[in-house]
Formats: sequence, C-alpha cells, structure tokens
Amino acid sequence: MWTTPIDAPANVPYGAALLSTSTTTMMYLETPPRLIETRLFTAMPDRFRRKGVRTDWADANRPNIPTESFLEGPSFDKDGNLYIVDIPFGRIFRIAPDGEWSLVIEYEGWPNGLKIAADGRILVADYRHGIMELDAEAGRLKPVVTGRNSESFRGCNDLHLASNGDIYFTDQGQTGLHDPSGRVYRLASNGRLDCLLDTGISPNGLVLDPTENVLFVAMTRDNAVWRLPFMKDGSVSKVGRFCSLFGTSGPDGLTMDAKGRLFVGHPSLGHVFVFAPNGELIARIKSCAGPNCTNVAIGGENKDRLYITESATGSVLVADISGL
Repeated sequence: MWTTPIDAPANVPYGAALLSTSTTTMMYLETPPRLIETRLFTAMPDRFRRKGVRTDWADANRPNIPTESFLEGPSFDKDGNLYIVDIPFGRIFRIAPDGEWSLVIEYEGWPNGLKIAADGRILVADYRHGIMELDAEAGRLKPVVTGRNSESFRGCNDLHLASNGDIYFTDQGQTGLHDPSGRVYRLASNGRLDCLLDTGISPNGLVLDPTENVLFVAMTRDNAVWRLPFMKDGSVSKVGRFCSLFGTSGPDGLTMDAKGRLFVGHPSLGHVFVFAPNGELIARIKSCAGPNCTNVAIGGENKDRLYITESATGSVLVADISGL
C-alpha cells in the first residue's frame, strides 16, 4: 500500500505514489483514486450575503475572516428542492431544482445540520438550541430535544435519520484533542435518548451504513472517521478509526450510497473523498470553488449526483458520480 499525493494524477501507476510534503495518509491498494471534477450548481445571491457583518459564531470559529455566510446541511425534499442552512446568521434556505433561492426562516440560532425524513419531516441540529423540527410552510421551529438529564448540549452539529425514525446526532461543542469529550446520541422514535459515545474528538457529520448496523462519525479534530459497530442491545463497542486524513481542519459532512461507499467532505483540502466499504480510497472529488467542502448530499433522479456545500464562497457544487 502507498500513501497518495493529493495532487497525483488519476493515472499514476501503482506503486508510483511516493511520500511527499503534500501527501495524505489515505491508502489505496492497486488502483489510484479516480479524480472527479465539479461544477457550480448555484451560489448564494448577493441579496442574501451579509457583507461586513460579524457574529459571535464567526468570531469563535472564523476569527478575522470575512464571513458573509457559512453554508451546511444539504438535504433534498421529495420535490427535488435542496434545503441548506447558514450557520452564523440563523437562516435556512430552499433552493429550487433550477437554482432559485428562497429564505424559509431566519431566527435566533445557529443551524448547523439539516435532514429531511422520508415522510417530509425536516429536522435541524442547532448549535445553540439542540435538535429542532422545522415547519417550512409556516416558517416556524419547535424543539425536539434540548438536553439530557437536565444538562444542556454542548453544541449540536449534525444529524442522521434511521429508517425506523431514530435520530442520531453529534454534540460537538468546542471539543478536540485538548478535550476529547464530544458526544454521539441516539434519540429513539419512542423518545428514549441514549449517549452512544462521550469520548469524541470533535464529532461532526455522521451516517449509518446500508444495513444500519454500523455508524460512521467524522471526528474533525482527530482528522479521521470513526467506525461505531452496534451490539445486540443497541450500544456500541470496538470503536475504531475507519480512515485518517490530514490538513488544518478535518472531515466534516458525510453521506453514503447504497453500495456502502462513504463520501467525506473535507473543509481545508478542497475535496470530497470517497472510500470503499473496506476503507480503500477510490476517488477524490475536487472543488471548483474554494477549499471549504463542508457537507454533501446525494441527489438527482437516479441518485447519480453529489451536491457539495462550499461554505466560504456560499456555493453549492455538483459532481457526476454515475461512473463510480
């Protein structure tokens, strides 16, 4: 196995990808990862950009960096509309299939993740308020769960919905290698809230595998994706690193296709990385905009398009993944 240079051409012969100052620790076996390009799907219109405005979120998470918006949480509804959140300004947008933007709600909060259930229910992971439910037609939010055992969450980041209605979500706060106490929760459809893990190193995006027997969690400050297998009683055990990356930030949003291939957004490398079920790096999807590829969603009529939020530029990118 060889370490893969991030800028290596897709046709580098096996064994030719040698160590360099710009290499990843992501591994492949015989076939170098395929390079997939992106194009701009849509960008936030100027009328929605908050130029020259600072917020507490931006001061803490993007100090001294102009922040007109910061997009996350892409998720499609049944009509093909793409919902996204704008964290620092407490906004949720709906983007029509033709790329037209509309503001669904603006409120006092920091929406960080969003998922739409099969029945149309829209759930939001809000850093300040916990897990919320959005009524898009009325433009209202209501709390689903705001804490555990009278203790507030540290700062919810993202969520994933199981087929049975269970909600998995991460409580990241400002955790990291200095404070490995981030949490991963499961809110069962019957209202039971279980803490599955409380030693996370900045837990971020998360996704279940197709069997729903394994949960994958991006641990941003560990620069890795952890693999959490479920035991018969629903707890997790033998948690391990599925893959490791590098960079000034770490993996962020995750999604997985029906074949069990994991798509990992990386907000400092300008790529989404694609891993096979065995952990082998099989493709890299390169941003045509900035480096902040924060989150991902699979869409298209045949589920053959990957949509990517490039947060710093306020853009949504799209890539053709039909050939994977």
